[in-house]
Amino acid sequence: MAARQAAVLLGTDQGKISNIESGRIGISASRIRRLAGFYDCEDERLIEALCGIAGEHRGQYWWDEYRGRLPSRFLDLAELEYHAAYLRSAHTVVVPGLLQTREYARALFASNLDEALVEAKIEHRVRRREIFERANPTPFDVVVHEAALHMRFGGRAVVQRQLEFLLDASAWPSVALRVLPFSNERFIEATHSTLYAGGVVPQLDTVQIDTPLGGVYVDEEAQLSEFATVLADASAASLSEDASRRLVHQRLKEI
Repeated sequence: MAARQAAVLLGTDQGKISNIESGRIGISASRIRRLAGFYDCEDERLIEALCGIAGEHRGQYWWDEYRGRLPSRFLDLAELEYHAAYLRSAHTVVVPGLLQTREYARALFASNLDEALVEAKIEHRVRRREIFERANPTPFDVVVHEAALHMRFGGRAVVQRQLEFLLDASAWPSVALRVLPFSNERFIEATHSTLYAGGVVPQLDTVQIDTPLGGVYVDEEAQLSEFATVLADASAASLSEDASRRLVHQRLKEI
């Protein structure tokens, strides 16, 4: 439907429709339902999920405290994780951000000379773990390549504490940690830190990929399917949870 037609249906102007489409302004739940009816959408779970999103407002969640203090990509990631029904991820050279200690995170942010910004990034990273502390913690299946366990970011003491914390976190009820060992002989295209966030309905699934310039987000169905396959392959090639914990413990003793 052309923006002009949508404007007539919603009783507004074409410019406002363009702003809604681009995400510059919000849309009410009643208008979502009106559009859903026009498009013969009968997926009530999807409609309810969209209406729930429409009902949110700035300042409602903890990450809004960092608006203006941190780049928007930090807030976007926290929001994605908070609303996800489940999380799956794969990491090759670093421990996943959700399971990093303050000291380890500081080592990763060391190139930034703005101490206030570094502290805000660390605080924000730690607070993201609140998804594991609520009444219904978010299921988190994570694959960490063995290479990440050998990196010395921050030095011996920092890595030692990080591996100890990783072992503790692997025992949390909603966390399933698996290590992809060096002995794996099959190439798996999990070369970038990748997060698959399952939505409350499949249409809201999203993949976030880390890059030096920030996260890249993917939500196109075919691409989501490809990333789901990559993560499934990485998990299948990894050690069991028990064997993974033993490997982390062995690496801890070697440091």
